Formats: sequence, structure tokens, C-alpha cells
Amino acid sequence: MSDRRYIPRTAEDYGEAFSRLFPQGPAWPRSEETVFQRAIRGIAAIFGDVDARAGSLLDVETDPRLTLELLEDWERAFALPDPCISEPVTVDDRRVALVQRMTLLGSPSRAFFVGVAASAGYAITITECVPFQCGVHSCGHNTDESLAGIGPEEMRFVWFVHVSGARLSWFRAGSGELGVDHHLEIGIASDLECLLRRLAPAHTQLFFDYSGVVSGGDMAGTP
Repeated sequence: MSDRRYIPRTAEDYGEAFSRLFPQGPAWPRSEETVFQRAIRGIAAIFGDVDARAGSLLDVETDPRLTLELLEDWERAFALPDPCISEPVTVDDRRVALVQRMTLLGSPSRAFFVGVAASAGYAITITECVPFQCGVHSCGHNTDESLAGIGPEEMRFVWFVHVSGARLSWFRAGSGELGVDHHLEIGIASDLECLLRRLAPAHTQLFFDYSGVVSGGDMAGTP
């Protein structure tokens, strides 16, 4: 069984099929050099063009990772562009957002939120707060992933997202649109905050830490 979703037919195929619709006889010559056959095949060429466009729509535009002409239709079907992203984005960014929206399952784990941030162009780490417990914690018992402190039980629902750098969207040949997309888009973290706050468990409190952006990151040393 063929893996192809669509079998294309060329202008020559349509010309040959159209020619066979006419009856036999001197008035309807079959030689391709005659004016009659050249006229038929010229008219039939438009069906080849339509067929090629249909093949492009089925083989390319039905794939959200490759779509261009039907990208707006895909976005409308999946409630995109995302209201969290207000700044201009490239065509490649829009495809990534579309595939993510279609495949996103969700999970209350660090790995899930780190992956969501990475898909938006950010590198982050997450620290969760836990109440200090005698016999369990010791003074200075803090790690990169947990922050133990004296406080109410509700502090276990507080977590911090540490942003280590700015989101950079570079122009890429084959995916960027000339005259529309800039050579470099420097994103602000408002889109990241909106995305993570929307996906965060409702009973938690989320805070963002940007100290890593100042001390280093992708834009360190950039004028």
C-alpha cells in the first residue's frame, strides 16, 4: 500500500484523457502535432495546474509543521495566535506554537514547565518552597530545586521560575518571510509569564526571578 496521500496527474495526463473522449474519425485526429490535439492539450493544461495545487495543499498544507498558505486557517481552528504572545513572531514560531497547541498534554512537573518555556525560547529553572521541618531539614538545607524555610504550611504551594536569558528569534532561510520577519526578534518575558501562569496548578502561587538575565544569558556582552 502506497504511503502517498495523493497521486498527482500532469497536464499531459489530462490532455490524453480529454483526447480519448472524442469519437474516432478524420475530424478528430490523434496525432499530437495536429492543431486539434494541440488545442485540446492546451485547454487541458489548466487541469494539470489545478491538480498540482491540490497536491500541494494535501501533501504540504495538511502538515502543521510545513503549512504556509493555510497557516491562518490552522491557527483559527486552534484559537491561535496565543493571546499570551503579543509581540511579532516569525512564521516558524507560529508553526511551533501550532504543533505545541495540538500535542500539549500537560503535567504538574518541573520537566513539563521547563519544556514549555524552552518551546517559547526561554531557558528556566524551577525552585519549589517547602516548610522547614525539625528532624527532616537542617540549617541551610536548600537546593536548586527546593527552598526550605520557616513559614506557614501554605508556603509549599509557592514556586519560583528563574529566567536565565532573553528569547531570541533569528531569521531563518526557508522559514522566515522576507520583508516581514526581522533579522532578530528579542522577546520580553511577558509571554513566558502569561503561558506559565495559565498552565500553573490553580492552588499554587508562581513568582518569576530575572536575576540571571542581568548577570549573564544569551545577550551578555551585546551592545
